Amino acid sequence: MKAAAGGVMKAYRRCVFAALVLTLIVVVVGAYVRLSDAGLGCPDWPGCYGQLSPHHAADDILAAHAADPYGPVSLAKAWKEMIHRYLAGGLGLLLIAIAVLAWRLRGEREGAARSAPVAALLLLAVVVLQGLLGKWTVTLLLKPAIVTAHLLGGMAVLGLLAWIALRASGVRRVAAAPATVAALRLGLLLLVAQIALGGWTSTNYAALACPDFPTCHGSLWPETDYRNAFHVVRELGMTADGEPLSFAALTAIHWMHRIGAVLVGGFLVAAGWRLSRQPAAALMGRVLIAGVLLQVAIGIANVLFSLPLGLAVAHNAGAALLLGILVWINHGFCLRTAPAGLRFRARPGPARLGWSAAAHSHGQVLPFRPTAMRKRGHA
Repeated sequence: MKAAAGGVMKAYRRCVFAALVLTLIVVVVGAYVRLSDAGLGCPDWPGCYGQLSPHHAADDILAAHAADPYGPVSLAKAWKEMIHRYLAGGLGLLLIAIAVLAWRLRGEREGAARSAPVAALLLLAVVVLQGLLGKWTVTLLLKPAIVTAHLLGGMAVLGLLAWIALRASGVRRVAAAPATVAALRLGLLLLVAQIALGGWTSTNYAALACPDFPTCHGSLWPETDYRNAFHVVRELGMTADGEPLSFAALTAIHWMHRIGAVLVGGFLVAAGWRLSRQPAAALMGRVLIAGVLLQVAIGIANVLFSLPLGLAVAHNAGAALLLGILVWINHGFCLRTAPAGLRFRARPGPARLGWSAAAHSHGQVLPFRPTAMRKRGHA
């Protein structure tokens, strides 16, 4: 029985890591489809003009393209859209397998590794919602609120899978003070908010509303229209009253994303610096700082080089990478309250929190010693 459970656990781990890689691919390909204006390449769902593939619907696609050569439909765009749907469909099947295996392995352990049946079932619910959002993205003609929610749904799938993968790998956790844990949780929430701002900027085609950097139209206080910029229930390019969305509203969307980048990026860099000074979390801190700086650099390059497609897609991939880093860091710390009047500090040594053989420690934490006791000679 134990050998059989070990075989199931191995299959579960393989499925989880395959799904994690596939999810990252789906997120990046989805960004590519959106940024190359192929989101309506097939104007129906789930097929393409009622067919399984653009090859089978070629006559309808070519007729639509001939009627409007500059419209959203072409054979190339249809293939981009359908490849994204095929990948997402394959991911859905893989997630069903993960949920079944996770439920079968509930209560089982292999060292510190274990399944996460509740998270796997939650993941399935998110994927069902994500499928509906994908349908509404097409049938509701790229409404910004739906497209942004679709982006966030993809990121939610990625984050949940990263958490499940960490549990399946048995990566050990360290004890941390409540303030540290709260700061890391806040950092994750701030990153999600910033990703939502980025999605709102992209789905409203406001990425080049400010063509210069660090100013916007030569000013740090550009003309903006925040009231219409962030009205959620509206059509693409329109206000809630049905009027064309002003350039000042697009400027407000872009400028708010930049302000968010400064605030969230500063918070995460500060958190990374604090982590890098702790022996048990130095690697995490350095990786976090590197991820933030890379993402900021790509964002600046997008403005300076007028949003080339490759850099725009890389900016989406960078957001996904940062999300994975924050999930990894938040998973790595568990809450432990210290006795009154005592501070806890990690014992110096070669141990590091991360992907290593030493991670299989049955959930044990790295050794912590009260500083106050050590000063009294009791350590």
